[in-house]
Amino acid sequence: MPYQLIDAADGQVLGTVTDEQFQDLTDSLEEDSLADQDYYLNLDTVEMLEERNVDEGLVALLKAALGRRDEMDITWREI
Repeated sequence: MPYQLIDAADGQVLGTVTDEQFQDLTDSLEEDSLADQDYYLNLDTVEMLEERNVDEGLVALLKAALGRRDEMDITWREI
């Protein structure tokens, strides 16, 4: 089942990822609790994902989502 990644600040859909890409993301990022559905991102985080050889398409999506911002929170939903 694919997932949409969403900018937590404004609700804008950032893009759609596959199950595998989503699993890479959740395996690599820290969750505050089991019910947590948001993740903090900054350029260092995206570079860490890239160094871990996370899917190139996912890394590109996250870099584009950050754009010129220093940081952001993203959330997700199954579609």
